[in-house]
Amino acid sequence: MASVEIENVDIAGNYFLAMIIIVGASALGIGFAFVLSQSLKKIKVRAVAVNERNGSSTLHEGSSLVNEAQKMEGSSSESTTMKLIEIHDAISRGANSFLWAEYKICFLFIVCFGALVFVLVGSAGNCGEARSSFEFSKVDPTDSTINPDLLQERLSGSCWSEGLFTTIAFVAGGITSIFSGYIGMKIAVYTNVRTAVCAQSGWTESFNSAFRGGAVMGFSLCALALSVLFVLITIFYWYLVDSQNLETNIESAYVYRVLFECIAGYGLGGSCIAMFGRVGGGIYTKAADVGADLVGKVEKDIPEDDPRNPATIADNVGDNVGDIAGMGADLFGSFAESTCAALVLASLSKELQANFSSLMYPLLISAAGIVVCFFTSFVATDWSPVRKEEDVEKVLKYQLVISTVLLTPVIFVISFMFLPDEFCVSNVACTSQTMSTWKGAFMCVASGLWSGLLIGLVTEYYTSHSYSPVREVAQSTKTGAATVIIYGLALGYVSTIIPVAALGLTIFVSYKLAFMYGVALAALGMLSSLSIGLTIDAYGPITDNAGGIAEMAGLGSGVRHITDTLDAAGNTTAAIGKGFAIGSAALVSLALFGAFVARIGETHVDIMNPLVFAFLLFGSMLPYWFSAMTMKSVGVAAMEMVVEVRKQFAQIPGLMEGTAKPNYERCVDIATQASLRQMVAPALLVILAPLLTGYLFGVHALSGLLAGGLCSGVQMAISASNTGGAWDNAKKYIESGAYGGKGSDCHKAAVVGDTVGDPLKDTSGPALNILMKLMAILSLVFADFFVSHSLARSMKT
Repeated sequence: MASVEIENVDIAGNYFLAMIIIVGASALGIGFAFVLSQSLKKIKVRAVAVNERNGSSTLHEGSSLVNEAQKMEGSSSESTTMKLIEIHDAISRGANSFLWAEYKICFLFIVCFGALVFVLVGSAGNCGEARSSFEFSKVDPTDSTINPDLLQERLSGSCWSEGLFTTIAFVAGGITSIFSGYIGMKIAVYTNVRTAVCAQSGWTESFNSAFRGGAVMGFSLCALALSVLFVLITIFYWYLVDSQNLETNIESAYVYRVLFECIAGYGLGGSCIAMFGRVGGGIYTKAADVGADLVGKVEKDIPEDDPRNPATIADNVGDNVGDIAGMGADLFGSFAESTCAALVLASLSKELQANFSSLMYPLLISAAGIVVCFFTSFVATDWSPVRKEEDVEKVLKYQLVISTVLLTPVIFVISFMFLPDEFCVSNVACTSQTMSTWKGAFMCVASGLWSGLLIGLVTEYYTSHSYSPVREVAQSTKTGAATVIIYGLALGYVSTIIPVAALGLTIFVSYKLAFMYGVALAALGMLSSLSIGLTIDAYGPITDNAGGIAEMAGLGSGVRHITDTLDAAGNTTAAIGKGFAIGSAALVSLALFGAFVARIGETHVDIMNPLVFAFLLFGSMLPYWFSAMTMKSVGVAAMEMVVEVRKQFAQIPGLMEGTAKPNYERCVDIATQASLRQMVAPALLVILAPLLTGYLFGVHALSGLLAGGLCSGVQMAISASNTGGAWDNAKKYIESGAYGGKGSDCHKAAVVGDTVGDPLKDTSGPALNILMKLMAILSLVFADFFVSHSLARSMKT
């Protein structure tokens, strides 16, 4: 470690203890994910005959599942097993085909955009040595008191080394995001057929397999994201701090700031790949889903996931590449960006720099979350498992509540151990009244943690058919599809009130306690239970696929009842996951906005400035423009799918009668090519908007753009996600027997609502998270370039 001291405090401090916690938590997460994956491997893919049941089965004599199992003995059981394997292989091939095509584009993007990052950051020309400022300064260079005004000074000098380090971090973030999405997709595809198989044995086995599959993704992603970021910081620290002979405190402060500004490239890489994963995967899954529903359920009146439907394999593939790989990349980006924002803002504080473990406080929060979520997961699978239908939603909800309750005292201890009694994290001089404390930092994290739980519970209330809002939407089907649409839209609008109020209160409290650093900590608090959040979010698509596989393989109505119940709860957990993602995205983008403002040397943004206000309005419009592009993209891709499905029903003799097989591969190929084509324009909009604004109009215009995009984007995202989720579960409520059940007029009206809601909840709504975060992290990374080279600055001079 470097021997630099600030106010006689060795910066090594509790570094080794912090390192043990971070590395240990990462190892625990990866190891636990590996153990769970091995337990899933023990589940054999086969149709279970009644004489093969073991003593631990939850089947009972005389039950519908036993009756169905008796029908599958002998050759029938063997043929059903072959169907299961065939369906699983088809879904796996389709998912691999799409991700391989998408990731080729992503790798090309990483190379090209990485070069742009290197050039733009490297050409800023304001990265001179910090010690140069003392030639014209009256400040004693050995004084331990850092003048904030000096820290804001940008000196002329080469930035190419900063450009290189930022590019390295960008590439690392992009590759980690790709790997995270790929892991999630592989384990989901591996688990879904096993969940269907376990549904033959009862509730506990089926739920546990789906939950453990989701946990593999949740824990591996969080541990991987944390470990890669820590390795990057360690390498950069060694080069920029340890290997330098830093003679003064101000030199050390300057280098710390450069270090974490370079680390911000990690968040940029993750967010860029998340854009492709969310938009491309979202278009894929909804194009297949809408195409399958419109022709299959509406026109041909056949059940969902019927094997006669040519689009059903593409529909199941879409659940994995969109809801699993896309969501994983999205939340990885949130973790990376919130941590990077907190680190950049922490670099403003001489008190936090006095002990490197204090700078690592954001990573310690995430490490604590992995450990707490590890113990919480056993509640669902071992200590209080699902034994009957009524347990499913309750067990999943308890995961959120228990992890939040347990994390609160753990974060308190972490804050006490690793933060100084008082510290200043503002880019202006603090007074005794404005100094932050470790207790204040704990309150920031806790406010984010508990507001996340509140958002999750509110989302459950508005999207679960266990509560009145969704049942009102289901009741509206009595008068047709039009009233379903009206009720669903109204539900989405009103569902924004409590989440936005919770976010506003969290932001107010956090800023009062620790300025923008507090907002970044609140975002990390909301994401601290990400391991469990991702687990229950991935659980949803796994059970959805399991139901489709059970239907296609003909496992029977009893098995389908279990998978449908698990799926209905999964729809709610998916909506809760989207609520967490949207809430954290709002806090993350605001924290990044704060880091951007600090990096350009400002203390506030004046919205009465006409340029700022003009771009505030323009930024507020961008989520609408972006949503229009993604919604239309789904429509275009869905039209191609509908044409193909209709064509196969018309041209393949015996398809409707079940004596001929559809061409599943053709529908998979259409969804793949259409989604890859259609994702380019929305991605370019999000990337180019801040780059062109910053270069053409300057950093103040860009500040307005970011604020506007955040304010309208968060409310649009919540409304779209909850509206779609409510329509989906209203349909499932009717399918459970309400209002005439499947095939009734009410069911047909609900299917229309669900079809309209699909792109809202799975494409446009979730992708708005990326719009908010990606514009902010782009602005932060390229802030120096905009300050030095914007045309607005050139015209003034």
